[in-house]
Amino acid sequence: MTQVPLRPSVAALPPYVPGARTQVGAAAFKLSSNENPFPPLASVVSAIADGAMDVNRYPDMHATELAEAIGAHLGVNPAGVVTGNGSVAVLAHVLAAVCDAGDEVVFPWRSFEAYPIAAGVAGAHGVRVPLTADSRLDLPAMAAAVTDRTRVLLLCTPNNPTGPAVRADELAQLLAVVPRNVLVILDEAYVEFVRDPQAADGLAVFAQHPNVVLLRTFSKAYGLAGLRVGYAVARPRLAAGIRAVSTPFGVSHLAQLAALASLRAADELMIRVQAVVDERSRMLAGLRGQGWRVPESEGNFVWLPLGDRAVAFAEQSARAGVLVRPFAGDGVRVSVGEREATDLLLEVAQAFTR
Repeated sequence: MTQVPLRPSVAALPPYVPGARTQVGAAAFKLSSNENPFPPLASVVSAIADGAMDVNRYPDMHATELAEAIGAHLGVNPAGVVTGNGSVAVLAHVLAAVCDAGDEVVFPWRSFEAYPIAAGVAGAHGVRVPLTADSRLDLPAMAAAVTDRTRVLLLCTPNNPTGPAVRADELAQLLAVVPRNVLVILDEAYVEFVRDPQAADGLAVFAQHPNVVLLRTFSKAYGLAGLRVGYAVARPRLAAGIRAVSTPFGVSHLAQLAALASLRAADELMIRVQAVVDERSRMLAGLRGQGWRVPESEGNFVWLPLGDRAVAFAEQSARAGVLVRPFAGDGVRVSVGEREATDLLLEVAQAFTR
């Protein structure tokens, strides 16, 4: 051995691929990262500016005031709210708290690409369950994939990158058969964009099932992607374990202040969310009017199931000034952004030979 070896599970990790970024000096719409197209509210910018004078001090390690505000906002016990450096980091902490080497984490595929990475880092074995033909989570298949070694089921709802949300009846059927010592994580990063009346109510499900944990974020609807604030909602005993393995001071002082200001301005921000939902509807209608078969989306993005033509579509879009996110061999995810961006995307889609 001539060099320090990596853990085999780390050496085998797939890379996380971020959405394409606009090149310096280039003019293009960035629809590749599911970001909120609106800039921060003035009140949020003011809170960040006011906090800048205190960055020589460590932040509140457990974001106590923010956890209390989230608890009040959602109607949950703040002792069960655990914050972190984005919901991806919080997911890693949850898995670290409950998984040992060789345990299994069951998740849908294709879904959020951080899932196999987070499972591998925790030393667990990721079990991928294919989506249904209409790009939905296959909950019966996920239930069937549970074994004595399964510790976690991960459900992304709405599913990133395909869009559909898990329905209340199918989630109830899953929870009725999953052992109570298996943790079921509902990743609700896009929950504020959901309009499907049949979609599962994560908070209600959490209240009824002690083995359910919710993951949420301020990156999408609240437009704080650059500050990295996510959180889990869990039972206090489990939350204490998650905190025990969390990175100390994982949420910066400025991020905490921005999240608090965002919660205070939630009504104003939800007007923006509705604007994104309306633009999503326009994008979906435009694509379907061109003959595209597009799954119903409950996130701030739409999915084009292009298979092997995904990369070609992304390249053609980039040449036209629209950056989208291809998943080679599967499809293309297009974030909902400015109205002008939708218009340009629809021009590309119309010209693309399917």
